[in-house]
Amino acid sequence: MGRIISRIADFIRETDKLMVMLCIIATSYGCVAVYSATTHLNSLRPLFVQIIGMVVGLAAAIVVSSFDFERYSKYWYLLAALGVIPVILTFFIGWAPEGTDDKAWLDLGFTTFQPSELLKICFIVTFATHLSRVKNNINKIKTLVPICLHGAFPVLLIHFQGDDGTALVFAVMVLCMMCAAGVSWKYFVLAFTALIACSPIIYFIIMNDEQRARLINMFDIESDIMGATYQQYRGRMALANGGFWGQGLLKGSLTQSAGVPEGQNDFIFVSIGEELGFVGCMAVLILLAAISFRAIHIARNCNKQSGKIMCVGFFGMMLAQIIINIGMCVALLPVIGVTLPFFSAGGTSLICMYLGVGLVLSVYKHRNARTLYLRDKG
Repeated sequence: MGRIISRIADFIRETDKLMVMLCIIATSYGCVAVYSATTHLNSLRPLFVQIIGMVVGLAAAIVVSSFDFERYSKYWYLLAALGVIPVILTFFIGWAPEGTDDKAWLDLGFTTFQPSELLKICFIVTFATHLSRVKNNINKIKTLVPICLHGAFPVLLIHFQGDDGTALVFAVMVLCMMCAAGVSWKYFVLAFTALIACSPIIYFIIMNDEQRARLINMFDIESDIMGATYQQYRGRMALANGGFWGQGLLKGSLTQSAGVPEGQNDFIFVSIGEELGFVGCMAVLILLAAISFRAIHIARNCNKQSGKIMCVGFFGMMLAQIIINIGMCVALLPVIGVTLPFFSAGGTSLICMYLGVGLVLSVYKHRNARTLYLRDKG
């Protein structure tokens, strides 16, 4: 018991208290938003799941941060297996929630689990380890080819799973981490040019009819308000209802009547906008921006390459999910099923997000030489 207390004391003394506090505030705000967005269900289960996810996630972050992040790099192959194997299982025993045909979840009986969320965290470690080990030859073709293959693997794996939103998040993470590792901007320009050249192939061959319809309808939100654009059209109505101050917590006309599909999940930002208005939305953005840039601040103050890249990987994950999710909510991007970090309902996804926070806190704690305390002697 004394050892546990001493470890908790170490965590409080050594951790980045600002990062922890920002995450707790954001998640608590999210719990309130989820509760309000699900009152029409006459069930407190979504709120309880979110609270449990926050408690378990925070505990997981403490455990993860207590170990030196370089130890995770040492056992990268175990983390690779931990991340990839559950995703592969979804191809055989995957479960799809009602209203979707993407079997990207595993049914554990007492709850469901989306393995791609865990894969994000494992990938941050494995890719950061790879990049840091080849940093001196990072811009040589023979080095870049394996790096690109490593980065493309989770993107393609999740694409074939059917979750293109998460695949896009992985792609942003790859680009951010490669940039942080020192890959020349010339390669990024070349890759972007190749992507533009291949865009007709992507549109006409790789994308299916539903995906093309979502992309086209994005430019005319009122073209199919009872079909492909229904969710975004209702979302815009809810945001308009909110105005500057909002209609009040538990008083949103569309939110309380389930007028916006997935108002507690992918469209939680819309529910917040209707009930708490522009002010509530800005509070969300400020909190998420603070968490994201705090990770960058920790990266800049770390003198170990792998730690820097891990923090940037977490930042890339946050950045991609924030932009895509809010872009969906305001009808600037097509709906592709990406959640808003710390706010959208979902216990396992929240826990995995805190695992990422734990990695960042580990980098903060072990960014320089290890601190020795009196009890460590002997």
